[in-house]
Amino acid sequence: MNHPEPGSHIHLIAICGVGMASLAGLLKSRGYHVTGSDQNIYPPMSGYLAEIGVDVLSGYHAAHVTPHPDLVIIGNAISRGNPEAEAVLSQGIPYISFPQALGEFLIGSSFSLVVAGTHGKTTTTALAAWVLKRAGLEPGFFVGGVPLNFGSGWCPGSGEHVVIEGDEYDSAFFDKGPKFLHYRPRNVILTSVEFDHADIYRDIDHLKSTFRRLMEIIPPDGQLLVCSDYAAAMEVAAPARCPLLTYGDDERSDWTVAGVEMREGRSFFEPCYKGRAEGRVDAAVIGRHNVKNALAVYAMGRAMGFEHQNLLDGFATFAGVKRRQEVKGERRGVLVIDDFAHHPTAVRETIQAVKDAYPGRRLWAIFEPRSNTSRRNIYEREFAQALAIAHRVVVAGLYQPEKIPEGQRLSVAKVVEAVNRSTRDGCARVIEKAEDIAEYVASNAAQGDVVLVMSNGGFDGVQEKILRALESNMPGTGA
Repeated sequence: MNHPEPGSHIHLIAICGVGMASLAGLLKSRGYHVTGSDQNIYPPMSGYLAEIGVDVLSGYHAAHVTPHPDLVIIGNAISRGNPEAEAVLSQGIPYISFPQALGEFLIGSSFSLVVAGTHGKTTTTALAAWVLKRAGLEPGFFVGGVPLNFGSGWCPGSGEHVVIEGDEYDSAFFDKGPKFLHYRPRNVILTSVEFDHADIYRDIDHLKSTFRRLMEIIPPDGQLLVCSDYAAAMEVAAPARCPLLTYGDDERSDWTVAGVEMREGRSFFEPCYKGRAEGRVDAAVIGRHNVKNALAVYAMGRAMGFEHQNLLDGFATFAGVKRRQEVKGERRGVLVIDDFAHHPTAVRETIQAVKDAYPGRRLWAIFEPRSNTSRRNIYEREFAQALAIAHRVVVAGLYQPEKIPEGQRLSVAKVVEAVNRSTRDGCARVIEKAEDIAEYVASNAAQGDVVLVMSNGGFDGVQEKILRALESNMPGTGA
């Protein structure tokens, strides 16, 4: 593809998605005239786009691409039959997908570090970008969240390196391959491989075939770092032609951790290469899973040639990622935390991490089944097992259940029944709506409780509703 010259007009269809809005900001910073369209224009993306001077057109209409833009980027939310996309095709306007655009406009010939896997991509990508920056690089990055150190999910960078979150979801209606195949990987961290995205992958073997394709395109002079705790991740790593390092809890891994301590919202550990400790790391993350994410970043930093001492500042000063164990506020002595967890493994690890970080405090787990996988009955048992770790559990109604065939839908009632069977104290219940969840929590939470909200979507603003309800309601009985 020949790059349009800066000043050229680039139009984004489905611009209000988090990734597409961030891409608009990146293109704007490169000097392009950027416009976009979307069916649903709402905060915070609408405010962000207005702030950076991007005009957003409402709805999808052929007129939005007349006169012709120099290039159109079509988001993967768009299907054939969309009138705007059909106008692009029929009029011969140049178009590419969102990940193609990142490959062209962000990565180019840079040394690309791709963080892939079912879990932990966003936090690991954000941490890697910050650690490498503090170590002296000025990497570009693109992540599916907002790293609090940077205040934005993207940065063009001024150095020769780019850190990018490698999503396995499909690219566009005209490109059903995964996004990460466009990211020109030189180095790859593979955090995990478990079945997910049931709307596009038939089964775990189908998903594994996608990750194998990523492994196959890492060049021989690249570096692959794989979490050995996942058999499927080790299996898909086999086709890689580059050097392979492993990390994880298995003592046979190349990189392991020793002396793990967690206190005051931080983790302390010693990274060990082939059993030999390299010195203490103070990391501003919580949870065993985030210690492993930090170990992956540390091991990759060492593989890239950085000394132990050069990596320490980035770990110690990492501020986290918005919506990843993000403290939203405290009212009446009740702490409210927001997290993006939606796969049962992530739900389990997040609950355990928060429980460990706040020992002796009663933990509420508030969960919304919203993702394409969590709304299906594939993981009913696993969700119940994960949620049962908490002291109190509320599961919301299924998000847009009509979009899942009836015979495939997750039964929220069965999940709650299973939790209550395993805990024997009736700690779990189904509450359909965010307003009612907020009232229930406010009426029953006691001082010292921690409320953990988990959803991969907006959850109808339940986090703020809980905080407001706690403020206005009388202290509860602590039931």
